[in-house]
Formats: sequence, C-alpha cells, structure tokens
Amino acid sequence: MAQHNLFSALRAAFPKDLDQIAVETDNGLNYSWRDLDRASAMLANLFESLDIPKGSRVAVQVEKSVEAMMLYLATLRAGLVFLPLNTAYQSAEIEYFVGNAEPAVVVCSSANFGWVSKIAFKAGTRHVFTLDDDRTGSLLARAAHHSDQHTPTVQQADDLAAILYTSGTTGRSKGAMLSHGNMLSNAVMLKDYWGWKPGDVLIHALPIFHVHGLFVAIHGALLNGSKMIWLSKFDPQRVITHMAQATVFMGVPTLYVRMLNEPSLTREAAKHMRLFIAGSAPLLIETFNAWIERTGHTILERYGMSETVMLTSNPYAVDARYKGQSERRGGTVGFPLPGVSLRVRGDDGHNLPVGEIGGIEVKGPNVFHGYWRMPEKTKEEFTSDGYFKTGDVGKIDERDYVTIVGRSKDLIISGGYNVYPAEIEGYINDMPGVAESALVGVAHPDFGEVGVAVVIAKAGAQLNADQIIAQLKSQLANFKIPKKCFVVPELPRNTMGKVQKNLLREQYKSLFL
Repeated sequence: MAQHNLFSALRAAFPKDLDQIAVETDNGLNYSWRDLDRASAMLANLFESLDIPKGSRVAVQVEKSVEAMMLYLATLRAGLVFLPLNTAYQSAEIEYFVGNAEPAVVVCSSANFGWVSKIAFKAGTRHVFTLDDDRTGSLLARAAHHSDQHTPTVQQADDLAAILYTSGTTGRSKGAMLSHGNMLSNAVMLKDYWGWKPGDVLIHALPIFHVHGLFVAIHGALLNGSKMIWLSKFDPQRVITHMAQATVFMGVPTLYVRMLNEPSLTREAAKHMRLFIAGSAPLLIETFNAWIERTGHTILERYGMSETVMLTSNPYAVDARYKGQSERRGGTVGFPLPGVSLRVRGDDGHNLPVGEIGGIEVKGPNVFHGYWRMPEKTKEEFTSDGYFKTGDVGKIDERDYVTIVGRSKDLIISGGYNVYPAEIEGYINDMPGVAESALVGVAHPDFGEVGVAVVIAKAGAQLNADQIIAQLKSQLANFKIPKKCFVVPELPRNTMGKVQKNLLREQYKSLFL
C-alpha cells in the first residue's frame, strides 16, 4: 500500500547524518534531526496510548516553540488531525472551536489551563495537556515515559491531516479540511518551483498557527533537509544579523516594512541570501521597490489561502514560456503554480477576458476537501465543475500574471457601480506622506453604499483628509471617490498583518445614517 503520510515524506527527506543541526533557536538551544525524530515518536506513542480513534482532532493553542512543531509532526505521524489555534483567541472563540471540532486532545499553555480545560471537559474532550515555550508542561512530562521508536500510521492521500479555521470576518469561522495529499503535493511542487537546494538555511520568524509559518515554511525546510534558524518572535535586527548564515526568508509585508526601517539592512547584510518570499497580505509596490534598492534582492510575492495552501507565485527563475521576459513583478502574485487551474469569472458564471476583473476560482491537488461539518457551505463554495470560489477578486493580464484586487466581500457597490478598494488605495498610497490606506464600504441613504478612506501617515508627515479627497477627484471617476477620509495613527490588523476591514466597517457604519 502506498504511503501518503505527510510525516513519512518529510522524514524521508531528513539528512543521512541525523546528528546535524536541524533547528538553531534564539535562546541558544540546538535541535538535531535525531531530536525531531525521537521527540515526535515519543509524542506519537503518547497519543496512541490514549486509545483515541485514528482521525481524532488535536487542538493546539500554545506559544511558538520547537516542541510545538514536534507536536505537529507527532500528530501527523500518529494519524491524527492537527488543529492549530491563534494564540490571541479568547474564551468565546475557543469555546466555539472546541465545540465545533470536538477534539479528543487539547494542548494549551499552562497559564491558560484553568479556563481552557473547563471549556474542553465541558465539550467532552477527555485529554487536556499543557505545553510552554520553555520546554515544560504536562505533555512533555507524559511523553518522556514513552518509546522513541514509532512506525508512522499508514495514510491515504485523502485522509485528513489538518483543520484550519478561517478568520471569520463574516459570520462564524469555518474549518477548512486539508488532507495529507493536499499539503504534500503543494510542498513537493514548491520545493522545485522555489529552487530549494542543498545547503539552504531558512530564517523562521513567523507564527506557527497559520498556513504560512506552519505549512509553507516548515514543510519547505524539512522536505529539503534544510536547517532552520528559529526565532520565537520576529525581531528585525535579529533577522538582518542572521542573513549572513541563511539563504531563505519568508515573511508578511509588515515584516519587510519593519526591516526597511533598520539602518543595518544593506546589500552587504543580504548578500548571502538567495530568496525573500512575501505573502498573507498585499505587498505595497513602494515596499517592493525599496527592498530592491536597499538589498539588491527582488521579493517573490505569492498567493495562497487556508483552504488551498499556495496557488500562485511569481517566478523564482526566468520562465521559458516568455523567452526570458518573465520576472518578479511587484503588485502581482505571479502565475498559477504547476497543477493549479485558475480562472476569473463574472457574475454570470462566464470566464472573463484578459484584464477584466472578476471572481477567482481554482482547482488542483492542493485544494481542500471542504469545510468541517458544513456540507451546505462546502457545496455553495464549489462550482458544478469542481472549482473552488476563493472569494478573492482579481484579473489575469496578457502574460498570465495574476493580480488580486481585493475580497469580494470588500467590493463596494455605490449607486449601482462596482468600486474595487485596492484600486483607490493604490492612488492614495502613491500620495506624498501616505504610509498606507484602507477603503471600506458603509451604508448610505442615497447611494446604498459609499467608500470611506482610512489613512495612516509616514513618520513625520502631516496629512490633510480633505486634500486627499481633492487629489482623488482629479484622478478618478466621481463614483469611486470616498465620501469621507480619516487620518488615523494605525490600522487594525490581525496577527498575519492583514488589515481587518470588518472592524473599520463596524466603526464607521453609522456615519451617513
């Protein structure tokens, strides 16, 4: 029987010498490949001793640590389903996730054990363990009594490996079900597409409760047998210092902005690096260009979702299809990845021509199997010919580059006209003194909906809201002009750096009523 267990594929890629360093941490501890193998075996044996059925969920809300990564590997190894939860979630949210997923095991930090265990036991979870970022907690204490030898559970490609709850900006969060096959196919393809090579070293500075840090970064390094330099939290100076020993960095745009504020970021500092990847939120063209100027490197922007892992990417190397004309283009997320079919459709369900904006739909081996215990929602989100409606709005140009314009729920319909926030934000962001902007739609008695612009200034700059609107009037059709503009100190963001437009819509919803 073919072995599709994602852990087995990752384990097969470990170097022959298991005593080499696999993870170097920022607190002076090093972990060998043998440590990863033995610890994940002990944890998997602990799970098997609990006598819980294959496919049971393991819900995890802990701080970032190498042990938390080992817990993830052990869950795959034991044929269980990993359910990572954002460390910012509070009791009402945890109550919903635990109630919805009905995990057999919950792992939380010791500080939260009191309230998390109450929620878990009430929901019928029998096993609650603690795990802290200083190598303590009941999970490790219990695992220490188990064997460090373990044969990975045999899995089929369609067997569930993880459930990722989407952020729930509209309505209740949905649990996207990802299989071993979804994630393995994506990891194998990216290894080739992003040019992973022997000797690569990854700086890991992302959280590990999200696709980007947990799947894209960790799978990439493990599948290549590459060492990780592991930072428990992002620190711009520390990342820049580590560039001399590393070759690959993955980050959200906010991290690149923060590194650009450091005088130590120079071409010399980045000369050992091979690849900088950005995703999880849009990268401003200003950041893209400033990074080239400061480091000599061009950031590779890509696009993915909790439901699909990675879908598109700017090219790593020159693409032969374009006779050497292919490059990493700022403001785009590149091409559909090999094996991914991507189309742009209008409201009438027909494919749109080059350059026209519509809903992005995708199909491929990486696309999830549906939402946990939501058959109706799953059916609604897939077309009759099997494409997943991403909810993102975008276009494809004549050279096949994909550009994301926004989320369909962010679309503003003002007086019957479609207004795409990303277009207006682009004009505002180009104005002198503007650091970033967000445009949201709010109810209006005459137009149904109108745009409200929320803008933050660059350090030391003074912005005038009326002048911003006046300048837009000289550039854009009247129906696109925001009815109000506010200059604020900061925009609300989630942990991945995405602006939380739902909070802005809520804040300004009564402005015109």
